[in-house]
Amino acid sequence: MSALGIGVVSFAHGHVNAYCNRMKQWDDVRLVAAWDDDAERGQAQSDTFQMSYSPHLEDLLSRRDVDAVIVTSETNRHAEHCIAAAEAGKHILLQKPMALTLDDCDRIIAAVEKSGVTLQMAFQMRCDPVNIQMKQMIDDGVLGKVGTLRRRHCIGVLFNPGFFQGKTRWHVDAVANKGMFMDDAVHAADFMYWMLGKPTTVMAEIGNVLTDVAPDDTGMAIYRFPDGAFGLLYNCSATVAAEITTEIYGDRAALHHYYGDGVSTHYAPENAAPLKLMRRGQTQFDEIRIPLPKVHGERIAAVPRPWIDMLKRGDAPVCDHRAGRISTSMCLAAYESAESGRRVEIDYGQ
Repeated sequence: MSALGIGVVSFAHGHVNAYCNRMKQWDDVRLVAAWDDDAERGQAQSDTFQMSYSPHLEDLLSRRDVDAVIVTSETNRHAEHCIAAAEAGKHILLQKPMALTLDDCDRIIAAVEKSGVTLQMAFQMRCDPVNIQMKQMIDDGVLGKVGTLRRRHCIGVLFNPGFFQGKTRWHVDAVANKGMFMDDAVHAADFMYWMLGKPTTVMAEIGNVLTDVAPDDTGMAIYRFPDGAFGLLYNCSATVAAEITTEIYGDRAALHHYYGDGVSTHYAPENAAPLKLMRRGQTQFDEIRIPLPKVHGERIAAVPRPWIDMLKRGDAPVCDHRAGRISTSMCLAAYESAESGRRVEIDYGQ
């Protein structure tokens, strides 16, 4: 296959810059054109990546030399832009979360399935070798029956005025993005689904604890899975520092994961072991050494390679349009629980 032509639908979400910086190094990809409703931002970023810019979305989507698009607009506009891209026959890499409502998720799903294009969610946690190793260990039965999975996924952006006062301030807009738990905990929700399948219920608390610049800065959710397992999700957007990221406890072994998110990566000492496994009957942890990224941005930049390879081979997406709805459902149910003060059954639709 010749080089794939890639378009960008909005530079609103900063992760797209990491994707484009990585893709411009590859011979099997051409960064062709972009649209952005912020003309200053769109022109500047298009110039940076040597792409053609247009203030009209139809100009981008009508181009025959664009095979696929990256949708990185504000979250409340995902449905609008994914439907337009699908109707134009463009494959889609969609920034998380899929949408802010289940109705919008269903509209995206309908458009993708009607058009026959593929949609892959941009979850960098599925591209991380350490996470892939944990998934393999669960699937291989190394841990036995999993009873508890706790995932901490944190960032420190709400301590950075540039984040909530500059071009990225839409992240703290309740209309554009609902809240920081919706924006960031969706990574951990997808991780839990990937590891253990779909949980059935959730109890949660979400609110502002350390800041007041966003609809929420901290959330904790307890998910229950069909076999009774607990999934504990902790998310905070105002975290100064951290190390341990994941704990998984099974009836055969315990697995600890370190240095796995934005606030923990750069605290890893040289040659650190990101995984430590204690089998039942042992008296000390075994270290599992896998190369760690020096900065969290390396994880983000890893997203487009599996997507491009999938498009070239014609494989099914790693995390497709229906999987994208699941993590959205998990986060929306957590908000419903926090607002109502009760356990909530998670709506996965049909």
